[in-house]
Amino acid sequence: MGILDGRVAIITGAGRGIGASIARLYVREGARVVINDLGSAGDGSGADTGPAQDIAAELNQQAGETVAVADGGDVADVETGERLVDLALQNFSKLDVVVNVAGILRDRMIFNLEEKDWDAVIRVHLKGHYSTIRPASAYWREQRNPDGHYRIINFTSASGLHGSPGQPNYGAAKMGVVGLTHSLANGLARYGVTANAIAPGAATRLTATIPSDRRPTSSSNGEKDDSAPDLEELRRSPDNIAPVVAYIGSEQSDWLSARTISTAGFHVGLYNTPEEIAAFDGDKPWDAAGLAPEFERAFRPLAEGLPPSPFMSQLRA
Repeated sequence: MGILDGRVAIITGAGRGIGASIARLYVREGARVVINDLGSAGDGSGADTGPAQDIAAELNQQAGETVAVADGGDVADVETGERLVDLALQNFSKLDVVVNVAGILRDRMIFNLEEKDWDAVIRVHLKGHYSTIRPASAYWREQRNPDGHYRIINFTSASGLHGSPGQPNYGAAKMGVVGLTHSLANGLARYGVTANAIAPGAATRLTATIPSDRRPTSSSNGEKDDSAPDLEELRRSPDNIAPVVAYIGSEQSDWLSARTISTAGFHVGLYNTPEEIAAFDGDKPWDAAGLAPEFERAFRPLAEGLPPSPFMSQLRA
């Protein structure tokens, strides 16, 4: 008996990297999976159905039965999302979990970022989440089961949560994923659905394209990780992300929703939910001159300068 025994999941971006690690662990833990991957390059160009088909074939051969089906469609096309839900229902008779991993990078500083590169990244990350979640949520609403243990697991990033300087398009999309996740958690709770976001840290095809001096450091104070090379390689494996996604996808995690979880190496963390940390009120409309001293008195001790970030080393360069 695995933690996901009998569960059915859609996993996008599952032909390689983190998504493939999640698919493998889901099946080992007893789930059936629909694997989606366009098989494009890291910038979203091109297509190849091979990666998704290869992972599905590997899992089916190991299991000796059909535990995985593959789809090579573009997840940012709504037809693909609808087809993925249909594949789950046709092959495995139900759907319990949607894991949205698929993504691309087109990194530029904002003053060099072309419109087409902005649009492509926003499309894959945000519309790609919408594509799967809309038909899945419609299916779950039809079930009318407040105890359904349904799960939406979205993927955000430290690049959005902390503001990677050279990834304005990616950062905007990934913070959009957090807002979407909160909306889903609140809107779908009555239908037995939880929604959470994962901020992963692992070595993948995408992170391999980022120069080593531009990657986030291991801690929010900008300190470098001086682990031994072999241990650091183990820490950066995408396999480390999968157990967190497996637990959240299980029936045991009903208590967790509208949260962002960080996971990198052997570290797992819980992000705070945005909230006011200081405030002041007036008894009449503010003017700029009157507002300024109150603004500085209440906020400056807490907010002067840039906040701590794993990208601080880039700012010092």
